[in-house]
Amino acid sequence: MHKIKVLVVDDSAFMRKMLSEILNADIRIEVVGTARDGSDGISKAEALKPDVMTLDIEMPKMDGLEALKILMRENPLPVVMVSSLTAKGADSTIKAMELGAVDFVLKPSGSISLDIHKVEHSIVRKVIAVSKSKMTATVTPACPPLLTTKIKNNKDSIIAIGTSTGGPRALQKVIGGLPADLNVPVLVVQHMPARFTSSLAKRLNGISSAIVKEAVHAEVLENGVVYIAPGDFHMGVIYEAGTYKVHLENSDPIIGHRPSVNHLFESLSHLDLHTVAAVMTGMGADGTEGLIKMKKRNSSCYVIAESEETSIVFGMPKAVIKSKLANEVAPVNKISESIMQAISRQEGASWTRINI
Repeated sequence: MHKIKVLVVDDSAFMRKMLSEILNADIRIEVVGTARDGSDGISKAEALKPDVMTLDIEMPKMDGLEALKILMRENPLPVVMVSSLTAKGADSTIKAMELGAVDFVLKPSGSISLDIHKVEHSIVRKVIAVSKSKMTATVTPACPPLLTTKIKNNKDSIIAIGTSTGGPRALQKVIGGLPADLNVPVLVVQHMPARFTSSLAKRLNGISSAIVKEAVHAEVLENGVVYIAPGDFHMGVIYEAGTYKVHLENSDPIIGHRPSVNHLFESLSHLDLHTVAAVMTGMGADGTEGLIKMKKRNSSCYVIAESEETSIVFGMPKAVIKSKLANEVAPVNKISESIMQAISRQEGASWTRINI
């Protein structure tokens, strides 16, 4: 059996030891080396040719972000960032996702977490998942050209996007490609913990012509605004007093996720809306069950799935395509254009499901 070769990079000897023990305990994984800073990590990645690297963010000499920039340019491979649950850690982690890191895990209690075993299942699961990622030598991509598609009638239209592993970088392309005069609200569920979704919203707002913000419970949906589901809360939409409003709740996770794409899609299935839904890169199948309910109850639902060629992890979109729910399959750099074209066709539309 081919084992997944992992390089562990962390300035703490204790963390290098613990992460190595956690990963080596799984028969599918072999830690082939460790490094104490970013520079050491780059050298050992070149020499050892690992399948995956775990990379600490805060390190002396060369930190994780600087190392990641060089690695993605010269020797790209799947990277799982190891981050602290702090405001600074959240901002740095989102930046790492934009630079090319595939996923991240959180140290439970600071830079040296004696209780790292609490997240050992997550570490192993993510390392195995990202080992199958498709990596290319590239730096942070420029956003696609802003669209100028005019929408005739948007009164009852909405855009809903679901994504997970690899999502922050994909969202940069899709949200960054939406026009400033977008007259439809956009709701986004990205699997991510609290604090991190706030950092994600701020980063996306900085590169987008549309307004991007973390959603607030009971706020009225406004056209031209992108709402990011806050970490640890499910986000849905309700119709109340003649307006559509954000509804947040912290009920039980759905197939392990809170926020859940299924929850968002199911809430939209109960409303009389023209919906354009996009499912992008991510592990698992979150979103598929919600789309099944939406398709059954609402013929005005157009579904776009990200293509395998651009998905960092082809799990969530694959499940949508396999279930024959996708009206269109598109590479990530074309999804914003596909969304706007679908919205522009929405007036009185009843979309037929395409068998793929």
